[in-house]
Amino acid sequence: MYPWLDAYVWVADPGPPILDRFISTYVDVDDPGDERLAAFRRIYLSGVANDADLCAIDELRPRSGGGFSLYLRGRDHQGAIITITDEGAAVLGLSVEAPDDLAPTVRRAEELVDHLRAEFSSPAGLAGVELPPPQTRAEWDDDGLVLLRVGAPPLHPSPSAEIAGDR
Repeated sequence: MYPWLDAYVWVADPGPPILDRFISTYVDVDDPGDERLAAFRRIYLSGVANDADLCAIDELRPRSGGGFSLYLRGRDHQGAIITITDEGAAVLGLSVEAPDDLAPTVRRAEELVDHLRAEFSSPAGLAGVELPPPQTRAEWDDDGLVLLRVGAPPLHPSPSAEIAGDR
């Protein structure tokens, strides 16, 4: 079994249409692998969350607070990852098997990042083998396990992203 290649894009203004398109296109919604997807959808897509939904999402946050990641089964990829950063941006990602040879892995990373950047009008993408999703801008900027980096996120979140981060 191969390790996983994880490719991510930064979406500064993750409005409901963008998050819904990512979920509809890339997540196996019939068997998402994490029941908290329903709570996430009520909070971030429809805005009709209840206290149980908020508690379910809070379980994903580190004890210190901040961003969180939802690891889901992918429709056509091994995994689909949705992260809401500490700054209120979204980091959307896909996981696929990474072959042993580095050159094809980097090419596959470029393809995934380019595709996701175009689809979600993202200013930045990155990829790496077994790369955890960045939950802050500082984590995004860390080169630790990054094989590929394209573009850069905006220095300041958009006003609507700041509101989304307060949910």
